Amino acid sequence: MRRLPHVPGVLTEDQCDKTGAAIAAMQEPTGAMPWFPGGQTDPWDHVESAMALSVTGRFPEAEAAYEWSRRTQRPDGSWAIRTVVGTVADANTDANFCAYLAVGVWHHYLITGDTRFLRRMWPTVWSAVELVVRFQAPGGQIRWGGKYPLPTSGVAYDPSDGGVFDAAMLTGSASIHQALGCAVAIADEMKQPAPAWRHAQLRLGHALRAHTDRFAPPSDHSMDWYYPVLGGAVRGRAGQELIARRWDEFVVADLGIRCVDHRPWVTGAETCELVLAMNCLGDDADATRLFADMQHLRDPDGSYWTGLVFSDGKRWPVEKSCWTSAAVVLAADALSRTSDANGIFRDADPLVDVTVPASEVPGLSCDCTNA
Repeated sequence: MRRLPHVPGVLTEDQCDKTGAAIAAMQEPTGAMPWFPGGQTDPWDHVESAMALSVTGRFPEAEAAYEWSRRTQRPDGSWAIRTVVGTVADANTDANFCAYLAVGVWHHYLITGDTRFLRRMWPTVWSAVELVVRFQAPGGQIRWGGKYPLPTSGVAYDPSDGGVFDAAMLTGSASIHQALGCAVAIADEMKQPAPAWRHAQLRLGHALRAHTDRFAPPSDHSMDWYYPVLGGAVRGRAGQELIARRWDEFVVADLGIRCVDHRPWVTGAETCELVLAMNCLGDDADATRLFADMQHLRDPDGSYWTGLVFSDGKRWPVEKSCWTSAAVVLAADALSRTSDANGIFRDADPLVDVTVPASEVPGLSCDCTNA
């Protein structure tokens, strides 16, 4: 019998299974994983929810979710930003949303070893990643997206083409950094190496470590704080220093972390992502304490509320989000090292050699000496 993640004194296998069941219960007949029943589906959170289904052994449901991604991909390799019960509500393109499919597909393959699944999803991953690398600016950062339909001419998207948004977001680009590594791993497994994707990841990693000024200024949201670690671009002592820098601004004792630094609002998904980031740095003791702190958001049915306004003790928004429950499962898996994909975040850094000097990164428009 397949073991499920468990964190002693915090989350049992049965509780984790119940959370997996709660996630599966939110899946639409099409395979889509909405935020909550009747709510919106976005391609990134959809994949995160599918990953939790894989971890909890719900392979048919996970594969139905990936089939939804394969079936709804547009000819240019993109997906609509937001769909509500099968109707497109925002047709534009977000590069990070498109990239994340590679993480989910590689994650499912690591758990199942199903080469047929990988072969079936490979054209979808290929199209999505080819689209994403077209958003890369000369400085390595990834422009966040554009209006649909995107320009069809040229090799790289450029704001001068019209419809492409010039800003690059720190969180999104850090997530893309991990996704490119997973895409490279898939390409290697398919015996179709993609050196251009590796070079794009090298350029992006350099920008995330040495040129954060190339991204939109970090916001007051916690994701901009920890995502460079979570996505694999910043690790080791630099990662520890990055986390320590704003710890007191975001972490609320016994409750989790704030979503926004100046608001009395803790959120479960962000707390679990910080747990994952700390696990990437080898700090499982503090990570486990944080994981325990956010369990107040657990509902008896196994799902998790999105957040809590701790100044008045009210849950807000009043929703049990699919992706919050998914983040809990992924954090539990990383801490317990249970599934064969438990290191999908922790092992992101070996996928790219961060010691490559800037001068040796192909196509990098940079003359600095920073790593």
